[in-house]
Amino acid sequence: MWQGLILCAGLTLGGFTLAHLPGIRESGISPLVFSLLLGLVVGNLPLAGRIPQARPGLQFATRWLLRGGIVLFGLSLTLQQILGLGPKVILLDTLVICTVLIVGYTIGTRLLGLDRETALLTSAGSAICGAAAVLATETTIRSKPAATSMAVATVVLFGSLAMLVYPLLYPLTGMDEGLFGIYIGATVHEVAQVVAAGDAVGPQALANAVIVKLVRVMLLVPFLLVVGQWWLRHRQAEDDSEAGRGGLVIPWFAFGFLAMVIFNSVVVLPAALHQSLVIGGQIALAMAMAALGFETRLEKLKVLGVRPMLLALILFLLLLIGGGWVTPWLMH
Repeated sequence: MWQGLILCAGLTLGGFTLAHLPGIRESGISPLVFSLLLGLVVGNLPLAGRIPQARPGLQFATRWLLRGGIVLFGLSLTLQQILGLGPKVILLDTLVICTVLIVGYTIGTRLLGLDRETALLTSAGSAICGAAAVLATETTIRSKPAATSMAVATVVLFGSLAMLVYPLLYPLTGMDEGLFGIYIGATVHEVAQVVAAGDAVGPQALANAVIVKLVRVMLLVPFLLVVGQWWLRHRQAEDDSEAGRGGLVIPWFAFGFLAMVIFNSVVVLPAALHQSLVIGGQIALAMAMAALGFETRLEKLKVLGVRPMLLALILFLLLLIGGGWVTPWLMH
């Protein structure tokens, strides 16, 4: 197993190094993304097929390191933060998530002809919390690496576009800074992208955006519980012989994530320890991304074509326009 883990660690180190280079650091692009891209490049080199002994370590990373990273991700959130902005924020985030998931899955499978895995992963990344949601959903439904990589790519592209568009849009909306921060948190893909967009608008926007975004992250738990049951039933109805591939019916790591949120709400860890655990979770997720990238073949991405990007564009416009309408209406 150690060969695969060393490979993932090297790719992750490269990903973190690239993410912290001057000029790139300010973009807000996560080290997870660079780890995935490096894995994709190295995994498609001719030499990559000659190291089968790396496979056990890669599988360990995509399963156990991924789940452990998501559990530790719970240390980024407290129940006090959720309650601070009131019940309307939970309602807003729930409405956004449900709408994007239903619209995205329906358009992806029925109008664009995407397979169910790609449509669901792309929609989950847009609806909830970007790459972390894609990875958590992938763990629950056991999707193909190519579908996961493509879904992450859509999050990167349109989340990065959001970081540029939202601050430019702010003077045109008529919203006050705090309300616009709620709008950012409810509709931008990644936590890092929310921070970048909120910071560009102002301190009150940043504070509200981060809290609203973390509430969206929290809603990942009920989503995984529902999607695990629904996906298994879908598989069984389609073909009983494939039912076993439906994945984790009860995503136990989601309860671990929730336990970390509760723990973080009632126990104050030393700052250095808390920061170390958060960084450890990021490293675990980045190693999982590197492994997924390494196991993704470019020819399989070519088969998916531009349709996942088109779906992500539709969902981006839905978040931008629909979120801009429903946020002031619901929060006042």
